[in-house]
Amino acid sequence: MCVIVSVDATTGTRAAIRLAAREARYRDCPLVAIAAYTGDRPLGASATRPVAALGTADDVRAETDRMLAAAVADALGDRAAGVRRQLVRGLAGRRFVEAVRDTGAELIVLTARGSMSLLLGAVSQYVLRHAPCPVLVVPEGTWAGSAGMSADG
Repeated sequence: MCVIVSVDATTGTRAAIRLAAREARYRDCPLVAIAAYTGDRPLGASATRPVAALGTADDVRAETDRMLAAAVADALGDRAAGVRRQLVRGLAGRRFVEAVRDTGAELIVLTARGSMSLLLGAVSQYVLRHAPCPVLVVPEGTWAGSAGMSADG
């Protein structure tokens, strides 16, 4: 059993990681931070990047791993070392649900896009419809830096 948190490069990820860490402590189980990547090379290059500068699937994986480590460290500080990090390749929603099933997770925590939006993104919708456990969706811009909210809970 564990708590899984989906990590991406959005500003709301910090709040989701902190909340997931708190839930993992309440449940006395490990926290697993997961980030998805496609590994697909984009077709062509942007106007500012030559085709030779485009990354390989390994480059995309390495960059995703760096982002995941940095996000967890930023959110949890010294306790980041106790978090298991996992990269998954493919469609994020589907891969997160598979990870929940594989680990027997008790909860999955996601970051929603935009604090003012009532609409959920495709990943959140997919996970909400297919996850075999409770799903907590944390809107961007919520209490991540609020007074009284620490990583200790």
